[in-house]
Amino acid sequence: MTPRGIEHRLARGRLHLVARGVYAVGRPGLTLNGRRMVALLSCGGDLDASGAVLLRPDRRPRPAVVLSHDSAAGLLAIGREPVAHFEVSTFLPSRRRVPGVKVHRRPSLSRDAVGFCEGIPVTSPVQTLIDLSTRHGRPAMERSINEADKLGLVRTDDLRRALDDHPGEPGVARLRAIVDRTTFRYTRTELERAFLPLVREAGLPTPRTSVYVTGHEVDFHFPELGLVVETDGLTYHRTPAEQAKDRRRDQDHSAAGLFPLRFTHAQIKFDPDRVVHILRATAARLRHRPIGSRP
Repeated sequence: MTPRGIEHRLARGRLHLVARGVYAVGRPGLTLNGRRMVALLSCGGDLDASGAVLLRPDRRPRPAVVLSHDSAAGLLAIGREPVAHFEVSTFLPSRRRVPGVKVHRRPSLSRDAVGFCEGIPVTSPVQTLIDLSTRHGRPAMERSINEADKLGLVRTDDLRRALDDHPGEPGVARLRAIVDRTTFRYTRTELERAFLPLVREAGLPTPRTSVYVTGHEVDFHFPELGLVVETDGLTYHRTPAEQAKDRRRDQDHSAAGLFPLRFTHAQIKFDPDRVVHILRATAARLRHRPIGSRP
């Protein structure tokens, strides 16, 4: 379109200037996704330094400027998006500054690290989580990992393997530590070796291990207290069917007058003080139950 053609359409109200070189068609109002696209196009959009469209090997356009960091997390629905500005990443050499846009110059950003969501160029879920881990703490990152898993963007075990393709990249070490903490699992023998000292520290009697109670195999049973302790190996990865099975198990225990208690393997390994505190407090409560209410 020629400059004169643009001027004609601006005068007729068919185009509306929203940023330098960027126009809205038909009406000036923009949705959130429209404003995201304005940020990308204002920073060079899908063109490289010579003005040529970059293509992937499969001939689909490869975006040269993509939403990234918290803006990518907002688009992917795995985190909060900043209100004051959009964040984009680019491998273009241009030093153009755009109001309301924070630009990250990343010449090493790989082809596999970018894609599309709702037609908008964005860093991949794995790359987005890596970028987020450079600025957010463990609770926020666990929420983002959880959301990415629930939305089917990247499963947690796949995320752990994908981190091997980003050696030395900022954020990878922190993210790996969070993922490993989340998905850590003992073998049965290791679990007993780790859990039983915590039981002794909490002042509980030695439990029966790997026995059947109310028709279910349980990890630890304290018959004197009417307490059943189950351990879960994965925080994010358990399927709805597994969760429903666990609810039925806990309901059967409760109906029989038992008190079901759950810990993750990661809690036993990384937060033993809390495990001891919960065991001690639970045992004290159960010891003071009326005699007739004990199993």
